[in-house]
Amino acid sequence: MHDQPDQLEPESLMREISDLEGRIGELRQAAGLPEPDLRATLDAALVELELALTALRTMGTEHTGGQGGSAAAETERRVLRTVFQDAPVPLFLLDRNTSVRRVNRQAATLLGTSSGYVSGKQFTAFCDMATRAAVRSQLAAVVRTGRRRRVQVRFLGRDHPVDAVVTLARVWIRGEPDPMVVVAAGSTDTPTDEAPADGTAGAERAKAKRGSAQAKAGQGAPPDDEAVATIVHRMDVLATASELLLDEPVFNETVAVRRCARLLAAELADWAFIDLTGPANGGPGSTPLGGAHVAGTASRAAPLLRRQVVMGPEDEHSIEAARTLEEVDPAEGTLPHTVFVTRQSALRPHVENLDVLGVCPDGIPVCGKIGATSVLSVPIEDGDRAIGTITLTASGEYGPFDLMDLGVVQRLGRYLALVIRAARLYRRRAEVAETLQAGLLPKSLPSIPGVSVAAKYLTATHGSEVGGDFYDVFRTENGWGMILGDVCGKGEDAAAVTATARHCVRLASRWKARPGDVLGIVNEALLDEDRFVTAVMAGLTMETEKVIVSLGTAGHPPAIVVRADGVIRSAARGGVPLGLFEDFEPGLDAVDLTVGDTLFLHSDGVLEACDMMRQEFGQERLMEALAAHAGDTPQGMLAGVEQALLEYCDGDLRDDVSMLALRVEPPSLV
Repeated sequence: MHDQPDQLEPESLMREISDLEGRIGELRQAAGLPEPDLRATLDAALVELELALTALRTMGTEHTGGQGGSAAAETERRVLRTVFQDAPVPLFLLDRNTSVRRVNRQAATLLGTSSGYVSGKQFTAFCDMATRAAVRSQLAAVVRTGRRRRVQVRFLGRDHPVDAVVTLARVWIRGEPDPMVVVAAGSTDTPTDEAPADGTAGAERAKAKRGSAQAKAGQGAPPDDEAVATIVHRMDVLATASELLLDEPVFNETVAVRRCARLLAAELADWAFIDLTGPANGGPGSTPLGGAHVAGTASRAAPLLRRQVVMGPEDEHSIEAARTLEEVDPAEGTLPHTVFVTRQSALRPHVENLDVLGVCPDGIPVCGKIGATSVLSVPIEDGDRAIGTITLTASGEYGPFDLMDLGVVQRLGRYLALVIRAARLYRRRAEVAETLQAGLLPKSLPSIPGVSVAAKYLTATHGSEVGGDFYDVFRTENGWGMILGDVCGKGEDAAAVTATARHCVRLASRWKARPGDVLGIVNEALLDEDRFVTAVMAGLTMETEKVIVSLGTAGHPPAIVVRADGVIRSAARGGVPLGLFEDFEPGLDAVDLTVGDTLFLHSDGVLEACDMMRQEFGQERLMEALAAHAGDTPQGMLAGVEQALLEYCDGDLRDDVSMLALRVEPPSLV
């Protein structure tokens, strides 16, 4: 081991210049961190200036360095190895690229890991984010100038960061083409409860998460107690996740994803990212592996991952960073994208490549922007397909992620996948039901001279099946007809009966004038069906300033007449539902409507809506709501009833609601 001259060959000079450019870029990024170590960054920048000056002075000189025989080199290595391992202080041996060649037992103990894990990784990967660039520059200065340097470093230990002052010294080892650096750590101590250097989360916030021994078992707790506390904390996280994800009467994908991210960012990590494919790619019926290539499908493109939510600290800088990161979808080659395609979880306890999560639009790596020194990512999969990824990052304030963290997040990823799958299935069924329901109702109501007509349909809050309510306004043999009905049950079978009843009413009204006769024909048509139908029908005969209404009722809530002066009358009840008996007798009634009077038809969903005490809305409350809007238009009257109904049941409709209103208007002067 000996010093080498400082002259550089042309090839080495170009390499030095290239390395210098990279380190200067890192220093710029370090200066832009939320809480930068400006003094260390400035010192490192001055060092870089010295290096640049030295490189210029040595341009064109020749490098001469002697090497001994192989036997001497091996002897030197053996002596160095013995001294290195037995040294009483932590030692790291680095190559000129700052990769760890070897560490002794004391250094491995300092980091809380094994010597084999440290070897081969970048030395700066074990330093906190704020001082990495400065440390890298100081290492380069030692390699180039040979002068020893002392640097303040915060190592990312297993359970907590460790502050240390390290001495950097250049060495030449026979048989090695380039100089190496020995790093000796001394005066180590555990940091106090001050804010971490990277500024991503305060110590108090970090103490509350990840089940650390200090947070869960106290600073002086025995190791066994610390381990038990850590396991209990992970179990608490899973139990809380289960409650949060399943505590929804109707599965909601957006709510589930945000709840999951918020829990993880609060309990296990500093930052949580959730990326998903769209419903078309991730739900039932999509490609079997959710983007992973299978035999014979190599040309099939993987579905795109889209960033759904980013959760981090609540300080102003982090909130702004989260807005930026929400627009950064996982690109090919990033860790989340790789985990999604391969369906293999990944754990990076110490991040070496800051581009592992991609790059922000401003060119700063995501890990650099949020101070991430430890990363894990798991697929969101339900056993059949992957539909996204969960990615967590930590600053190392209470140690890097470990296999226990990975196992917890893997289980949570499966929980989330099942909820998302159910939510997407429910949403698709609801969309189908809405489309089918729309086909059973008239797209628009006809314009009838002398009257105005309005209708309202409200779907039940719970359930995704098509409802059985229907209404229609149509021409009859002698005027116009109105019908509002309700098929027993829901779903596709009920929809088929609904379509039969509605179209049969229209057809029968072409040659039958009285509602009772029309309902009799419909009853015969429905006798072979497995479901019965309740209905109320009105036949309208138009006269000057008056409408004569004949009513037929088949086991349905009766029609209501709202007079212009606010007097309300309920028409006669009666009749049995359609499709039950061959011997059918409807309930019959007749009323005259004058200017300002309104005819109101409704389904039993209006009357049966319940409040929190399970008390029904009922006929009396309906009458009061109608009386309050007696002078309103049909649209205004229906809107008033809807508002009263939803306020009463707090928006929780247990059944579909349909309403139909017709009002006699003053004669036109035109």
